[in-house]
Amino acid sequence: MKIHIPKYALSAATLLLCAVAFGAAPPVIAQEKDILVPEAEAADEAADPLAPVENAKIETVDADPALWLIKDEDTNIYLFGTVHILKPGLGWFDEAVKTAFDASDTLVMELPAGADAEAAQLFGKYGIDQSGKSLRDKLSAEDRAVYEAAMKKLGLPEASFDPLDPWAAGVTMQIMALTKAGYQPGSGAETILQSSALVAKKPIKGLETAEYQLGLFDSLPEETQIEFLIEAARDLDATTASLDDLVKSWAAGDPEKLAELMNAGFSDPVLFEKLLTQRNANWARWISDRMEKPGTIFIAVGAGHLSGPTSVPHLITAYGLKAERIVY
Repeated sequence: MKIHIPKYALSAATLLLCAVAFGAAPPVIAQEKDILVPEAEAADEAADPLAPVENAKIETVDADPALWLIKDEDTNIYLFGTVHILKPGLGWFDEAVKTAFDASDTLVMELPAGADAEAAQLFGKYGIDQSGKSLRDKLSAEDRAVYEAAMKKLGLPEASFDPLDPWAAGVTMQIMALTKAGYQPGSGAETILQSSALVAKKPIKGLETAEYQLGLFDSLPEETQIEFLIEAARDLDATTASLDDLVKSWAAGDPEKLAELMNAGFSDPVLFEKLLTQRNANWARWISDRMEKPGTIFIAVGAGHLSGPTSVPHLITAYGLKAERIVY
């Protein structure tokens, strides 16, 4: 079974939550205390790998991600697929997307405003092992060799992630690979939309909670988590290329290609059901209920939720609703 975080990072804000939880820096173990601390706190001179480069000249590249509209006599709901972590320089918040956002009364995202404030506490609850067993002690000799080779490639001591659950180590490992390649949560679509909503004094609501999202990963069987971690470690070099392909399809407004890439990352039907289909069904029901009230809503969720046969646009048809693609 192959599971690559970038292929469903689009379906959950977990990458961003984990980045926030670690203070946007790689975690290390404090020498005197058995706790996890950000590298930036362990060494004042450490640079934040997610911080924008000052005075950098970044060429803006046009992007036209897919946008849909669900409407009736007095309600308009825009559906916009996001990428939670992007490289700077993609010009997507313009044209039809900006027009739809400006016309909306409320921004609805996977997580409500302020979710990052509780991320550190929640990561301690769901991402750090509670059994007292070291991460590396959970691995077979073969898996441990693969894992330690990946840690060396990242420039981290082998013990750095020992307190973490396997899923959390895998996510963090790939966050670091992506940030080294220039991806930044601060350039992600949610960050920009939320900032714009705050400036415009638009209410920001969430379809889920940070605790729910982190709990999804933490509830996976340990065997699945370990396989997930080892795939991340083994394919560390391919992490950026994988997300590059997804971003390319997203920027081109090609949900069919995006669905193909997403599906390639899910050979486990249980994971697909839990991380995508089940949540899409919940959101489709939410949209159906919201259509009973007047107003204009801008919903921004991971682009993977808006593509494929179990996508939100497909599932809302069960409620007699139709999502019309806005061509721009």
